[in-house]
Amino acid sequence: MLAASYYAAAKVGQTLRYTASVAAIWPPAGLGIAALYLWGLRWWPGVFLGELVINAELLNHSSNIPLGSIVGQQCGNMAEVIVGAILLRRIVGPRVTLGNVEEVGGMLLALGTATAISATVGTVSMLLGDVVDPGGALSFWRTWWLGDTSGGLVVLPLMIAWARDPFAAWRRIRTWEGALLIVAVVTLTTVAVASSQPLLYMIFPALVWAAIRFGPSGATLSVAIVAGLTIGITAHKAGPFSSQPIDERTLSTQLYIFVAALTTLFLSAIVSERERSARALAAARLREDERTQAERHRIARDLHDSVSQSLFSTVLHTRTAQKALRQDDGDSSHQVERELQAIGDLTRGAQTEMRSLIFELGHDQIEDGLVAALEKHAARLGNGHGPAVTVDGPSDALPLSPRVELQLFSIGREALSNVAKHARATTATVTVESTRSSVVVEVRDDGRGFDPTRLRSGHFGLESMRGRASEIGAELTIASTAGRGTVVRVEAPIAAADGD
Repeated sequence: MLAASYYAAAKVGQTLRYTASVAAIWPPAGLGIAALYLWGLRWWPGVFLGELVINAELLNHSSNIPLGSIVGQQCGNMAEVIVGAILLRRIVGPRVTLGNVEEVGGMLLALGTATAISATVGTVSMLLGDVVDPGGALSFWRTWWLGDTSGGLVVLPLMIAWARDPFAAWRRIRTWEGALLIVAVVTLTTVAVASSQPLLYMIFPALVWAAIRFGPSGATLSVAIVAGLTIGITAHKAGPFSSQPIDERTLSTQLYIFVAALTTLFLSAIVSERERSARALAAARLREDERTQAERHRIARDLHDSVSQSLFSTVLHTRTAQKALRQDDGDSSHQVERELQAIGDLTRGAQTEMRSLIFELGHDQIEDGLVAALEKHAARLGNGHGPAVTVDGPSDALPLSPRVELQLFSIGREALSNVAKHARATTATVTVESTRSSVVVEVRDDGRGFDPTRLRSGHFGLESMRGRASEIGAELTIASTAGRGTVVRVEAPIAAADGD
């Protein structure tokens, strides 16, 4: 099937010949490169067979071309196809979509280099066989190179855009606007190329339409229609190209197809980049909204058992003081003094919590590493007349991503906050250990302990820690016994941390 397709593409190109062996446009170059690029170099025998049949016909009908020149031409064409496919994979990769300018430019570079090989080998072969004069070698080479390049620019992008997923490409064209586009391209090309008047520019609005509205699939199909009609009409002695001498006719046809294809492909790539940027911007906005929501939940978790409880306790003490004032007995003044003292302590505690939260929101909490961040937080707890907290961990940087370190710090901070507020502990120890496979953070206190299986509504401390651990793929365990303290242990795998 590949050989038959290659042969059919060659017959299309041969409808407008420059000499017996050189066509004004050579579509098989693009077909062969595309086949080997899309499906692998192992398909080269199909290209070789198709090329062999074409050259056998050429040798049979052209007695002035020696066998050696035909063999050289076939070798050059095979090198063109194989090298073109290899260069295309090296320059733009195995999954080119023609969706950005870099890919189109890389395709043009690979195609131009490969077709230069065929033109050079073919020209040398014809020179050695006395098929062309040395004085006309440069013009012969130029015609060969432009013919192969123009043919490649028509067929190669068409196959890249359609061969991998033809149904998706067809769905984009299969609309009333797509049908109208094809009719416009056919009509405008026929009028522009068949007329003896200078109307060749008429086709470009339709090509711009195809590039903007239908992307690579519509752009490549429109270019193929323009190239086919241009070759067919010119070959039937109609239009402005047919009235020119053979050299000018060939060059004009090649440049017309070359410029039309190149302009359409680059414009399509620019439009695809714009569409992709718009989709990326919309996705970024969606992610930003999700992060904003997550940050709101994080702030709520950080405030759940600190400022809110302090303010609630302040209200209770205020009501107690008010009741004592209303009683107006001998002990009321002492009770009011105690309650006001409690209110002052709670207010100072709430201020400390708010300053800490504002500081954390405005600074990178782990800029100096996880251990240093835990040491700073422990020092702040000690300044607030809380339990004595010691932090033990490696001084070297841990093999964790900043995101994982931040979540481990938040878990440790939450555990220490619970120690300070609820445990009635005198001492607490934070230990950070790093092994080959994981990093372990352990918070141990000598407080009164609690039952970790009992969760009270409105208290999100344990839920917060478990949620943070789950986000980084860590394992969280909480062991506590009444009167014997609590141990909070979280183990984060290094492999998962490296993947973040």
